[in-house]
Amino acid sequence: MGLLLTWISVIGTLIVPRPLHSVLSRVTGIATMKVFFAILKPVETYEMRDRFMSWQAPMSLFLRLILWVVLFDLSFTLMLLPFVDGDVWKAASEAGSAMFTLGYAAPTNAGNTVLVYAAAFTGLIVIALQISYLPTLYSAFNRREAEVTLLVSRAGSPSWGPELLVRTRFGRAAQDSTNELAELYQRWERWAAEVAESHSTYLTLVWFRSPSPQSNWLISLLSVMDAAALQLALSPGTVPNTRARLVIRMGFTCMNQVARAIRIPVDEDPDPDAPLNVTFEDFQGAVNMLRSVDFPVEVTPEQAWPHFRGWRANYEKVAYALAYAIDAPPSMWSGPRRFAFAPVMPNRPKNRIAKEVRPDDPQMLARRRKD
Repeated sequence: MGLLLTWISVIGTLIVPRPLHSVLSRVTGIATMKVFFAILKPVETYEMRDRFMSWQAPMSLFLRLILWVVLFDLSFTLMLLPFVDGDVWKAASEAGSAMFTLGYAAPTNAGNTVLVYAAAFTGLIVIALQISYLPTLYSAFNRREAEVTLLVSRAGSPSWGPELLVRTRFGRAAQDSTNELAELYQRWERWAAEVAESHSTYLTLVWFRSPSPQSNWLISLLSVMDAAALQLALSPGTVPNTRARLVIRMGFTCMNQVARAIRIPVDEDPDPDAPLNVTFEDFQGAVNMLRSVDFPVEVTPEQAWPHFRGWRANYEKVAYALAYAIDAPPSMWSGPRRFAFAPVMPNRPKNRIAKEVRPDDPQMLARRRKD
């Protein structure tokens, strides 16, 4: 039975292309996470915490492989006992020799010969599957991180929806920024679909951290969705309506699918009038920031707020639950964390942005004359 359950765990984790809840995989993941959280309790800075947490997912992979090998070795040892007159040391020697292809303990009869060959086959297959699994895992990780890295220059680090709209609008004509956002929403719709499939199939990817401490796949997706929701609420006449709606839809579909895969409860029918963690004062502050760069705000904050609240109600709770579970960077509008770090505003290099603005930009010249 132990041998069968271990094989089910291996095949379900490495081969079956859908989220199967393996007890062994879940135990190793939880155990690794608890150890890291216990070690990091005294850590006072998020950057140091992120540096250590980057080892958590790889260590859970390594621990899972070790556990599989140990369970297979133990199963074959117990199965060999009747063929070696109950000699535990001899059974363990033959099982270990076969699984690790050391070849120092030859079988002595037909019964244990079959089991020894089965153990050798098992050891070879498990190692080969794990080796082939890693390139698939890291390929999906690299595809995910390419768009996350590209978003840093557009939405800051950590990413934030209002910052994305500000940077896209800064120094551009209204039509140019609208087209740019439409293309961005289209790319992130496809990105969200790919992440939904890869991260719900290979659950370890959910906890794989970005190379930069302030970058994160979930925070990046949340910022794009917030930008789309803000634009739909504030600029109904100029927003790329279909693209904005689709990226929000695919975004919360991705979040819900990943949350269900890691056993986070999901509200399938959220109330659009439910109170948000983001307050109207927060929203009004974002609107003022957008107005400072002449973003086309077509309605008042009071008129736009119910629409923004209705869009964000679809994904706020699940986004906050995922951010808490994976210990995402403490960015704006992304909810609480296990450890109290204040939300970080995106790093905005003011001098660099000023140099990038064309000196003959008519909007900038008009603003200077007005000032």
